Amino acid sequence: MAAVLELIAGSYEQIAFGYRVKTDEKEWTARPNFTHHAHTASISAVAASERFVVTGSKDETIQLYDMKKKTEHGALLHHNGSITCLEFYGSSHLLSGGEDGLVCVWSTKKWECLKSIKAHKGTVTSLSVHPSGKLALTVGTDKTLRTWNLINGRSAFIKNIKQNAHIVRWSPDGDKYVVVVDDKVIIYNLETASVTGTITNPKRIASVKFLNNSILAVAGDDEIVRLCDVEKEKWVCEFKAHETRVKAVDSFITEDYCVMVTASNDGFIKMWKLHLKEELESPTLLGEVNTTARLTCLAVWKPSSVQKIAEEPAAEATTSKELAQELSKTKRVRIVAEEVILEDESKPKKKKKRAGK
Repeated sequence: MAAVLELIAGSYEQIAFGYRVKTDEKEWTARPNFTHHAHTASISAVAASERFVVTGSKDETIQLYDMKKKTEHGALLHHNGSITCLEFYGSSHLLSGGEDGLVCVWSTKKWECLKSIKAHKGTVTSLSVHPSGKLALTVGTDKTLRTWNLINGRSAFIKNIKQNAHIVRWSPDGDKYVVVVDDKVIIYNLETASVTGTITNPKRIASVKFLNNSILAVAGDDEIVRLCDVEKEKWVCEFKAHETRVKAVDSFITEDYCVMVTASNDGFIKMWKLHLKEELESPTLLGEVNTTARLTCLAVWKPSSVQKIAEEPAAEATTSKELAQELSKTKRVRIVAEEVILEDESKPKKKKKRAGK
């Protein structure tokens, strides 16, 4: 049976494109399904959940699109400045980060902002939610890497990385994460919160994506996509994906292989078939589509690809080791609605005086 699959891409031209992919033939074909021109500035981020696709823009808004009803679903207005990153966890919550230093937690039921966290002194450049749903990492232009307990909405700890990182990503198993600074991928171990290795790309990195728990796809300011083994800390494969620089990479597993999707400034979205085995071979092209736009970001919408969210609240962990132990207790978890998030909002809060205001 053919998989239900849609490619969503954002562009400098303010348009979000949706392409329905036909996967039941040897060559996959992507046909236009919708164009969504709701923004008044270039699109900087896109994310997809079971039901919704969201796009964030330099126009300070997050636009919603209901994939089941195929309708526009309105806009989220909370950030003061460009939207820089968006990530769903489960089908119940969305996290957004912006130029204003805020991370906002949204409920997808009523699209309310449940929590607004002043995460960084500068721009929030990237965020990533742990596979358990209990934890998030953020990096920003204040040269810090911050860990957030999503159960109570508070900072778990702050690491001064002395550089402005622009990407952070958890591995699928949640035992490690990578931080990207310019052309370097810095690999961290969760339990020790220490750097286990650094890999340097020939060009500045624009996007990374874990294909499995050890293979990381890296795209940068050239036409090459490189695959790196983060456990062995070495490059294992590279291939020419586009004619100009690759802006975004996403992936998913289907049957017995991985499908990698790339988007470029050349306007093309391409789908690649890759067998994740011991000796990696260059992927083969499954299909492509020319959007004729300058693409900036990409997401794959698959209605069956829902993340699992942790059921029990995380304890007040104060070190990386405690946090790792706490997270390892819940390997198999179910989606829960509102109670996964944050402190009790019903209690009246005492107003704090702000210095100098």
